[in-house]
Amino acid sequence: MGKKDPRVDAYIAKSPPFARPVLKSLRAAVHAGCPDVEETLKWGAPWFVYKGLLVGMATFKEHCAVNFWKGKLVVDDRGRPLEDAMGQFGRLTKVADLPAKTVLVAYVRKAAAFNDAGIPSPTRSKRKPKPPLAVPPDLAAALRKNRKAKATFDDFSPSHRREYIEWITEARTETTRTKRLETAIAWMAEGKPRMWKYMK
Repeated sequence: MGKKDPRVDAYIAKSPPFARPVLKSLRAAVHAGCPDVEETLKWGAPWFVYKGLLVGMATFKEHCAVNFWKGKLVVDDRGRPLEDAMGQFGRLTKVADLPAKTVLVAYVRKAAAFNDAGIPSPTRSKRKPKPPLAVPPDLAAALRKNRKAKATFDDFSPSHRREYIEWITEARTETTRTKRLETAIAWMAEGKPRMWKYMK
C-alpha cells in the first residue's frame, strides 16, 4: 500500500492559494495511478517514488510544474514542455491547466510500468570532457616550492585541478590572485581539494 508523507501536506499548505488545488489534484492522480507509490521530498519539492523516482511536483510564485522522471517516454507530444517552465505540462496556474484526471492517471500507470520493467530514464547526450587547463606559471612555481602541495595537485583528477586553476585565474585583482594562490597551496599541502568545505 502507498505511503503519504506529512511533509507533502506541509508543502501544499505553504504553497500559494492558486497552487493548492493543482497540487492536490496531482497528488490524487498519482495515488490513483499507482496505489503503491510513496511520497518524499527531493530537491525541496514533493516527489512520488515507486521502484525509483516516478513523478515530482513543484510550486513557484506564479505557477506549478509537474516532472515525470522518465518524461520523454511517458508523455506524448501534446504534453511537451513549454520553454518558460520545467516539466511536461508547462506553467500550471489552475486545475484546468492539467490534463484530464484519466489522462494523468494513465501517465502515472505508464511511468510505473517503466519502473516495473527497469527501463532507465532517457539520458541526456553526454558532455564531451573539458580539455585540461594549462597550469599558470605562478601556480606552477608555487607548487615547485611545496612538495606536499605538488604531490596533492599531481594526484588530483582533472576536475579538481581545474577547480583550483579557475579559482586562481578568475581573480579580478592581483591582490586577490596572490591571496588565492597562497590559500590554494596551503590547502593542497593538507591534501584538500578546492571544495573541501562542502564535502562530507
